[in-house]
Amino acid sequence: MSINQTKRIYLDNAATTPTDERVFSVMQKVSEEFYGNPSSLHKEGVLAKKELEKARKDIADSIGALSDELFFTGGGTESNNLAIFGTVIKPKGSHVIVSVIEHPSVLDCVRELERRGAEVTYLPVGTDGIVSPKSVAEAIKENTVLVSVMYANNEIGTIQPIAEIAKVIRLKTKSNKIKARPIFHTDACQATNYLDMNVLRIGADLMTFNASKIYGPKGVGALFVKRGINLSPILFGGGQEKGIRSGTENVAAICGFSEAMKITEELKEKEIERLSKLRDFFIAEIQKKMPNVVLNGDTKRRLPNNASLSFPGIDGEELVIQLDAHGIGVSSGSACANIAHDGKVSYVLTAIGCDNNTARGGVRFTLGRQTTKEDISKTIGEIFLIVKNLCA
Repeated sequence: MSINQTKRIYLDNAATTPTDERVFSVMQKVSEEFYGNPSSLHKEGVLAKKELEKARKDIADSIGALSDELFFTGGGTESNNLAIFGTVIKPKGSHVIVSVIEHPSVLDCVRELERRGAEVTYLPVGTDGIVSPKSVAEAIKENTVLVSVMYANNEIGTIQPIAEIAKVIRLKTKSNKIKARPIFHTDACQATNYLDMNVLRIGADLMTFNASKIYGPKGVGALFVKRGINLSPILFGGGQEKGIRSGTENVAAICGFSEAMKITEELKEKEIERLSKLRDFFIAEIQKKMPNVVLNGDTKRRLPNNASLSFPGIDGEELVIQLDAHGIGVSSGSACANIAHDGKVSYVLTAIGCDNNTARGGVRFTLGRQTTKEDISKTIGEIFLIVKNLCA
């Protein structure tokens, strides 16, 4: 890692990850040698374009897509906005389906569509934090144009049955003789490090992912758009990315994104095994010391690096602040939701049935490549002491 982790313990990798030194190296090389505008016709532009398209192909290959199915954006939020507003062109008379635990960059988009006249069905989740494919099928109507269900939740780490959802959308459309099959979008930003990203097996028409969650640069993302799906742009200008996303491409960041994807695929299997063991050790030891601590979401169908825990009777934000003072970085929930925090408890924890007391005590611990067993042991000790003092 490029930042010094010896003094602090960083357990907020779901918010963002430190940039890998190998990624930095690639970005520096591209910045120095391929600085031209890839839309320019001169030599510098042509060389930059070549690097851009190589990165596009490499990333597309890693998800089982074609190069012309991949569009670069400014990050996961922009990709989600493009997927939603680019699909639902005429909100009035349109029906959209989303889960109640989607990332704010999805939920805020569909709320805006509602204000413009769209009908939205918000799918509930069980106490396990999982969306039922059956509920998706039951919600589909003749005028349903978009279904958006995230691959893995950013707060509680639960993994959704995306392939099954894609299948029921196709079957429901066919069996009910619905004229136009709804477009299926999934936000896969949290999934990229640990889950199968092959779009053919996933079955999604649109898939969002970004670099900042996989030890790559911030401010660059991608949207997979299956051939045959027509999106309307939400940004206008130079017509880059085949007119879907105007704006000069950040070639250095995109190449860094490509390198980060390559490293992620190489390390995926090993990191899944390592982090699953660390996560399970962390949860078991915490609950051994504090039996009333609640694990939020399904115990098995969750990301290997995610431990979303609730400390009933404790203010989660206070615990976050105290841990930070002791050199440990964690989160009380989604970093994006925290920006507009208004004193309310987590909507995700509320959705899975947590009472107000339990939801207020929610803290998200997300491990990363730099996390060691020593880090976890130290964190457990600090949590125990802090909670003991807070309850005194």
